[in-house]
Amino acid sequence: MTITQPDLSVFETVESEVRSYCRGWPTVFDRAQGAHMYDEDGHTYLDFFAGAGTLNYGHNNPVLKRALLDYLERDGVVHGLDMSTSAKRSFLETFQELVLKPRGMDHKVMFPGPTGTNAVEAALKLARKVKGRESIVSFTNAFHGMSLGSLAVTGNAFKRAGAGIPLVHGTPMPFDDYLNGTTEDFVWFERLLEDQGSGLNKPAAVIVETVQGEGGINVARAEWLRALSELCRRHDMLLIVDDIQMGCGRTGAFFSFEEAGIKPDIITLSKSIGGYGMPLALTLFKPELDIWEPGEHNGTFRGNNPAFVTATAALQTYWADGQMEKQTLSRGEQVEAVLKAIAEEHSDEIADYRGRGLVWGLEFHNKSRAGAVAKRAFELGLLIETSGPESEVVKLLPSLTITPEELDEGLRILARAVRETV
Repeated sequence: MTITQPDLSVFETVESEVRSYCRGWPTVFDRAQGAHMYDEDGHTYLDFFAGAGTLNYGHNNPVLKRALLDYLERDGVVHGLDMSTSAKRSFLETFQELVLKPRGMDHKVMFPGPTGTNAVEAALKLARKVKGRESIVSFTNAFHGMSLGSLAVTGNAFKRAGAGIPLVHGTPMPFDDYLNGTTEDFVWFERLLEDQGSGLNKPAAVIVETVQGEGGINVARAEWLRALSELCRRHDMLLIVDDIQMGCGRTGAFFSFEEAGIKPDIITLSKSIGGYGMPLALTLFKPELDIWEPGEHNGTFRGNNPAFVTATAALQTYWADGQMEKQTLSRGEQVEAVLKAIAEEHSDEIADYRGRGLVWGLEFHNKSRAGAVAKRAFELGLLIETSGPESEVVKLLPSLTITPEELDEGLRILARAVRETV
């Protein structure tokens, strides 16, 4: 692919230096459909980024777009804070019937501000309110958001440093396999909980990702998650699962923790819950935890009605039967087979490949190599990002609706990018 130099002057002179993704993909995108994005010069890019997991159903999904256009054309309520609206009712009824009831869940649904970090902030506030304790335990390499409460339970040193003030009331513990199997699971954590001299304030809750996306595609084993759930039960701590990026079918089942057979006390969802890329976030919690006072956590945009419409259409289209889960697991096997072949071909350069469903990572010994692969992939027409504490992992996050042929095309480009950056 020949890339001409687009006019980026206004972005460079007016937009803040904080911008990031546009630096790795120096073009001006103009439209998108399905698994593809197109720039102003007509170049086509296969998207293995999917809005950082926000576009599980692809760009401008036609079913969701039709539902949204019909709603807007009839002057449906766009902004409603937390007022009762027909769009919110339809979403709640659909979510209850297609997601909660089939899984034996009676969790209440809260609409915080429409971002993932706001869902996490609400979860942390509620856990502290319920238990009357301040401390929250999180895990090494975790990422939970960029606001202060979320940063306090995030592991990445660069992101934490941006807070500019001390981040308190959070205690990190080793994530699954952080110590390379040399230490029994949770032996350190439980010892601290039981020892009156440990200095650990008894936590209100533990927050965990089943797969750490930003942390480098670190996959927790089902047995590790079950042991964590049991540890929380024994020590009267709430279990919060952050399913913002890995929920909504990314790992196969609708919730990423279903494979482990656990039922968290609190769950956060955002990104693809809206289905179409519009902001929406949910904080789910068991009914006995619903001790909020009216308005105790609020936000001007906590009721994004157009997102309710597309979310409802997404659930009805993709989650009324078990086909989406089966398809995602099948696509995941397709990815795994190719990554295995790439890793074998470049065994000296590649440290590991890992993932679940349609989230995968390719880790390099030379930590700068992942960025070089992502850059070459862009030049070849594939959008991929990097993750991990030192951006040492190439991260694959295609839409769940991608076809086998599109997936194969992207994986071929990835393999070529790896070969050409040796």
